[in-house]
Amino acid sequence: MPVQSRRRPPRPASAVAPSRATASVGAGAPLDDWPDLPTGTAGRASGGRASSGTGRSGTGKGKGGKSARRRRTPLWARLTLVFGAVLMLSSGVAIVGMQVAIDQATSSIQQDNLLGAASKSDAEGGEDLEGPIDLLLLGIDARARLDADNVRADTIIVLHIPATHDQAYLLSIPRDTEVQVPAFKKSRYGGGTAKATEAFYHGAQNGGGLAGGAQLMALTVNKLTGISFDGAAIINFSGFKKIIDALGTIPMCVRQEVKSHHMKLVDGEPMWNHEADKASGVKKPVVHKKGCRQMEGWEALDYSRQRYGLTHGDYDRQQNQQQLIKAMAKKAMSNGVMTDIGKLNRLMKAAGEALILDTGGVPVANFIFTLRGVAANDLVLLRTNGGNFAGNGNGRETLKPISREMFTAVKNDRLDEFIINNPSVLAPSK
Repeated sequence: MPVQSRRRPPRPASAVAPSRATASVGAGAPLDDWPDLPTGTAGRASGGRASSGTGRSGTGKGKGGKSARRRRTPLWARLTLVFGAVLMLSSGVAIVGMQVAIDQATSSIQQDNLLGAASKSDAEGGEDLEGPIDLLLLGIDARARLDADNVRADTIIVLHIPATHDQAYLLSIPRDTEVQVPAFKKSRYGGGTAKATEAFYHGAQNGGGLAGGAQLMALTVNKLTGISFDGAAIINFSGFKKIIDALGTIPMCVRQEVKSHHMKLVDGEPMWNHEADKASGVKKPVVHKKGCRQMEGWEALDYSRQRYGLTHGDYDRQQNQQQLIKAMAKKAMSNGVMTDIGKLNRLMKAAGEALILDTGGVPVANFIFTLRGVAANDLVLLRTNGGNFAGNGNGRETLKPISREMFTAVKNDRLDEFIINNPSVLAPSK
């Protein structure tokens, strides 16, 4: 898949940065098999994170202003779309009517401060979206039977968008990576050495909740990689299935046959193990056979969560989860979803049950308007540690030098050059 190597020219010293909460439509070129989208007009809104103190708000120039610049490919909007938080309505809908519809559709999606002190500072480009954009995606299994302070982050993904805004990269951090977790006053955690997955747990204790878990995870990833973030999302896997169901099915490729560690079939119906153990009927294991096919929500989600029985364990699971996100993004951008109001409403309702977002206080509708007329770019999937175990002898993973260099390249917005010089980090497409 293509990796763009061109870079945005440096901003003149005299230019005034527009507000992070200001966005405009830009034109983009389609890559590979992404569909073209209809051209629309720009919408502008302003806002900022009220509680972070990171200086995310500012004053932008309007059309014809000295520093006006059109964002070309607003992939931040595409990220929220990936998780069902942002979708376009039909291109024939009037702008005013569209904004009302979008506000209503997204009103059920919870938003919170998930980054805290790990937000980008003004010096790092946190005052606007003109430069590179880095997002933290956390997958959790917060079922109703589990308390909020008994949750770990099983999936930790950094989504990097270069300053050119013409590509997006997914990088996973192994859940068992040994990390230094900072002290966190909100949950009364004193700091220490732990697995990456446990950082979320420590932040959620003593009333920290899911937002506290995400904030401590963001601080931990920042300490590990040096990357600060523009936004974040918590994805509840139990609700994620409903988003996929709202999309219908999604295409997935199974590389290795694997028996499910989480589900069984009872009289042909899939059930979680704890439910299946209580049910009566003919029980059979769920086995994911090799090959590419359309998957329903339960199957796609279950497959992407497997690590036991896979040759490279969590590393293979990371690739499968990245594949899941990419498949959902493509399906969500398809015309069949964008022009079906019923599907859109079901998708938004499902998103409200599965997501907590941190958009830096920017109205979701603002990002949707920036997305109109922009062709969907490809998501490039990258492998940490070459997709192989890198244990330290204590049952924990470490980051190999090449992976540390990869995250440094993200921080410095030179990931495209790094990939060209180190093509082995690219994950297989199927």
